[in-house]
Amino acid sequence: MSDRSNDRAKNALIVIDMLNTYRHEDASLLLPSVAAALPSVVDLLRRARAGDVPVIYANDNFGLWRSHHGEILDIALSGRRPDLVEPVAPDSDSLFVVKARHSVFYETPLAYLLDTLGVERLVLCGQVTEQCILYSALDAHIRKLEVAVARDAVAHIHADLAHAALRMMERNMSAQVRAGADIVL
Repeated sequence: MSDRSNDRAKNALIVIDMLNTYRHEDASLLLPSVAAALPSVVDLLRRARAGDVPVIYANDNFGLWRSHHGEILDIALSGRRPDLVEPVAPDSDSLFVVKARHSVFYETPLAYLLDTLGVERLVLCGQVTEQCILYSALDAHIRKLEVAVARDAVAHIHADLAHAALRMMERNMSAQVRAGADIVL
């Protein structure tokens, strides 16, 4: 596959499940990795916003089917670790897709939104590497979108599975797996 990390491809930064209450079974395993990934996620957000790259949040809705992005953000900020949510909160230009399953594409309008924006390449960051990041990368690949994953801007529950997931994305999906600072937006 060609490397579309140049100006010819329109990029979008996809922030996956970073608005989190951390009130779930695996939270204690996830939190150290989220704290480590946070600076790179914040840097990607800063660079995307400065470069007018669309920033799209794809987030679970905590099972609240009446929820919207403002409510999801409020719930996450009232969770166990608002210090991990506040730095990555959506700004007024951010786009938002509510998801209920692992992939950002499953039963969401994301594919339509990306097509409308003319996006050809996704830069993925967020959580969880071995779940939502992996399945979202696969669904993007199936849709013939280029994928980049900022390895230092994704958080995991299980380090060994995250490492394997990153290798799978790079090898099987031709994803660019790089440090966030090395990813062109």
